[in-house]
Amino acid sequence: MKTPLIDRRDFLRAAGVGFMAAMAPSAWARTLAVDAVFATAFVKRDGSFGAAVLSEAGKVLHAIDLPDRGHDVTFDPISKRSVVFARQPGTFAVVFDHSGRDAPLTIASIAGRHFFGHGVFSADGALLYATENDFDNAAGVVGVYDARAKFSRVGEFPTYGMGPHELLLLGDGRTIAVANGGIETHPDYGRAELNIATMKPSYVLIDRATGDLIEKHELPAALHQLSIRHMDTDPSGTVWFGCQYRGPGTDRPLLVGRATRGKDLQLLDMPQDVLSGFRNYIGSVAANPAAGTVAVSSPEGNSLVVLDAASGRVVANSALVEVCGVAPDGTGFMATTGAGQIVEGSGATRSEPDYVWDNHMLRIEHAAWATSEAA
Repeated sequence: MKTPLIDRRDFLRAAGVGFMAAMAPSAWARTLAVDAVFATAFVKRDGSFGAAVLSEAGKVLHAIDLPDRGHDVTFDPISKRSVVFARQPGTFAVVFDHSGRDAPLTIASIAGRHFFGHGVFSADGALLYATENDFDNAAGVVGVYDARAKFSRVGEFPTYGMGPHELLLLGDGRTIAVANGGIETHPDYGRAELNIATMKPSYVLIDRATGDLIEKHELPAALHQLSIRHMDTDPSGTVWFGCQYRGPGTDRPLLVGRATRGKDLQLLDMPQDVLSGFRNYIGSVAANPAAGTVAVSSPEGNSLVVLDAASGRVVANSALVEVCGVAPDGTGFMATTGAGQIVEGSGATRSEPDYVWDNHMLRIEHAAWATSEAA
C-alpha cells in the first residue's frame, strides 16, 4: 500500500500547536543540579510522540511534543539548542532548547526530500547538516541549514551512495563521515526496501565546505547486504560502526567494525554466542571516552555489548529487552529500552511504563549546555 508523505502545509499547521509549555523554573533548577542530561525521542503508550530530556538518574526533566515518531537528537553547545529528527521517511525536525526559554522551531524538508533521522552541527554552530533522501533519484544527500537564519535550507551535497543514515563531524571540523546504508526506499511505499538484491552500502568521508568526496569504502561483494547504519568516534579518532544485515536470516555476518582514515574498513570478529545474540541487527553505537570502551545495542536480540576500544575485545554482554538507546555514563553506559526501562551506568534501573524509548540517546555535559544566566 502506498503511504504518501504528510502534506508540508498540514504538517506545519499541526506542528505549531500541541507543544508543551516552556520548562517550569523548578524543572530548570533540577536540570542545573545534575552533571549531564540525556536527550532521546519517545512514543507514549497513548500513541503520542515526543522528545525528552532525562537526568542522570533517568528522570524526565523536560519534554516536547512531536507530530510523529522521532529518531535521533543532535546538540549545539554554542547556541545550547538541540534538534530532534523525524524517523525515516519523516519530513520534520524540531529545534528546542533545554531551558524552555524559546519556543520550539520546526524545520520541514523540502519537496522531493525526507529526513533519515540524523544530523550534526558544524563546530561553530552556524550550520546544521542532515542526511536526506532524494527519493525520486534514489540518491542520498546531506541537506545544509543555516542555524543563524531560522534554519533555512541553504544547500545540499551528495553522500555518494544510497540510503544515508548517521553522519558524524570528525575532529578536524571539516570532514563529515556518512554511513550509506545502501537501501533504496521511496515514501510512496513507506519503509519498504526496494533493492535488497542489488544494495551497495558504503562509508564515505566528505569535505563539508566543498561537498567533495574524500574517501569511499565499500564492503566486499559477499557482504553487499550488510547495511552500515550507526556510528560513533572514540578518542583516537577511530569511527566505530554498526550494521544491519538484510541477507538470509541463517547467516551470521560480522556486524561491528572500525574505520580509520586512509585504511580499509575492519569488521571485528566476536564470539559466536555474542554475534548470534544480535540477530543480525545493531541499533545504536556509542563510545565512552573516559572508559576507553564502545557499546553496541540490539533491540532485535535484546542485547547490549561493551567492547574495549583498543583491542576490540568483548568486555561485557548484557541481556536487556528491546534495548537500543545508549550513551556514556560514568565508566559505563546509560541505556533505554522499548519496554520503558532506563538503566544507568551504575546498573541502577528506573522504569517509566508510559514511555517506549526510541532508538537513540545523546549525553550532553553540564558544561556544554549550562548558561551563565542560568548559573
